[in-house]
Amino acid sequence: MKYLKLLVILIFTLVLLYAASDLPLRGNPDNRMNQEVSITGTEVPGNYYIQEAYNDAHTPNIVTVVLGDYRSIDTLGEQIVIFTAGIICFLLLRKRGRKDDE
Repeated sequence: MKYLKLLVILIFTLVLLYAASDLPLRGNPDNRMNQEVSITGTEVPGNYYIQEAYNDAHTPNIVTVVLGDYRSIDTLGEQIVIFTAGIICFLLLRKRGRKDDE
């Protein structure tokens, strides 16, 4: 059973390395993520965020503008999920006092 687990891990590692070998270089300016126009001919949202973040929210931090203004509903949903998971962990791990019925 131990060798089977190691074999599965090795195969999974090889699949991940094979998949990563086809990824484009991050610094390549010809990557699709660095283009001004997407494949469908529409403007890439990232470029708009970078160019208009300060004008839209008057905040110098682009990350704050994206998370707090452009994606606020999504961020709120993520925070609710994390808060709920924390409450569940707290309720599961708390110590309960036992009553002696004597």
